[in-house]
Amino acid sequence: MSKSLSIDPAVFRRLRDLPKNERVECLLALCELTEGFGRPHLHSGLGIRKFGGKLFECRGNLTLRFIFQDRPTDLFVSFLGNHDEIKALLRSGKYR
Repeated sequence: MSKSLSIDPAVFRRLRDLPKNERVECLLALCELTEGFGRPHLHSGLGIRKFGGKLFECRGNLTLRFIFQDRPTDLFVSFLGNHDEIKALLRSGKYR
């Protein structure tokens, strides 16, 4: 059984500001995430990568990545950004 998806309002704002084709790609990736997380053969195309603990990254499209947390009842998507933005976020210590 797949977990539900919770999304931070800042991620919705970032998605809304994307061009339509990129927004669609990212939304489809989120749909795949809820169905495929925890099933390696299904989520291989999402490029899911574990950062440690319950923190993960997955591909939204060619340039954007989602940061999400595996919580007991849901998957919480807390950030959407490019590679450099994600590196800076992780260095900031927000997720320690």
